[in-house]
Amino acid sequence: MAKFYTKEHEWVEMAGAQATVGISEHAAHELGDITYVELPKIGKSVKQFEALAAIESVKAASDIYAPVSGKVAAVNQALDEAPELVNQGAEFQGWICKLEGVTEAELGALMDAAAYDEYLKGL
Repeated sequence: MAKFYTKEHEWVEMAGAQATVGISEHAAHELGDITYVELPKIGKSVKQFEALAAIESVKAASDIYAPVSGKVAAVNQALDEAPELVNQGAEFQGWICKLEGVTEAELGALMDAAAYDEYLKGL
């Protein structure tokens, strides 16, 4: 399964019509120690690039934007008790939510891993 990235450092990984969303390892590193993740409500519908959730760290608070449009089908409840999971594996156990009803055509507006790596080099 391929991951796609936004310029705001979110990632999305498709599995059929369901997408798993989180922030990139780069974003987690830049934020520092994550202290709180405001998870979206199950059933919330979002459009591509709209605010989806929020994340707080010892350094800053940031919105997390939806890399694709969809409806929140599941959230990572483990982050309520252990927001540091994002620091430990932002692109694995630190995922934020799962969206359903995703339009794969929207992936064209995102970067693949190679393009994202190039983008990071320019920051």
